[in-house]
Amino acid sequence: MQPQIHISKVGKVFSTSGREVVALDDINLEVMPGEFICLLGPSGCGKSTLLNAIAGFSLPTAGSVIVDGRPVQAPGPDRGMVFQEYALFPWMTVEKNIAFGLEIKKQPKARIKEKVSALLEMLNLQDFRDRYPKDLSGGMRQRVAIARVLALDSPILLMDEPFGALDSLTRRNLQDELLRIWTEFRKTIIFVTHSIEESIYLADRIVVMTYRPGTIKKIVSVSMPRQRDPSSVEFNNLKKELALLVMEEQTRHNQNEIKVPAAD
Repeated sequence: MQPQIHISKVGKVFSTSGREVVALDDINLEVMPGEFICLLGPSGCGKSTLLNAIAGFSLPTAGSVIVDGRPVQAPGPDRGMVFQEYALFPWMTVEKNIAFGLEIKKQPKARIKEKVSALLEMLNLQDFRDRYPKDLSGGMRQRVAIARVLALDSPILLMDEPFGALDSLTRRNLQDELLRIWTEFRKTIIFVTHSIEESIYLADRIVVMTYRPGTIKKIVSVSMPRQRDPSSVEFNNLKKELALLVMEEQTRHNQNEIKVPAAD
């Protein structure tokens, strides 16, 4: 089986305030079809920058991202994106938000109605189809955002800390919902998170990234069968291993933030 996503020697440099900042350096990663990957690391390690390069929102300044044998040069329908901020249209109902992409693609009305109804049921949104985003909780808005991406049937889902702003109970419910969707449809998922526990709970492999410049520090495979028990010895042993890796980078980040006073 060939990798679905092939990232080779990817680098990204931003120019800000008259200086250059190296956000990514020499990223190499292969993702197989149907794999669930988590990108893990402290703020400033380039997780979202790498995700945006895969999405085609911000192209790398070095190296290449290849999806299904084709270089990524722009966003495309093969890669659906779910953001932390939900990115819903506030003037549209839940039903209209989910249907929007299908209408843009000029799908037949009967097909749109059928698909939207199925997604409303799958994500327990049937009773909210006529509500507007302002009337929904954060968890419900994120369900709508996920449903809207699933409506387009993209084989790859790119998720940028989608549950980061939610309370712990809602977060766990949506993690389970996402795993159920992944199990049923076998989408390829790349999921950005700063939560060690979330990465262990969800991923087949966890890509730990270094603080700027962002590189791959270590790739950790998670062999535990799902549904994973966060209280188990195996889960917590892996949590300790990942915590050490992440804290090394967080410490380096903190040291870089310390201002050295000028000499007298």
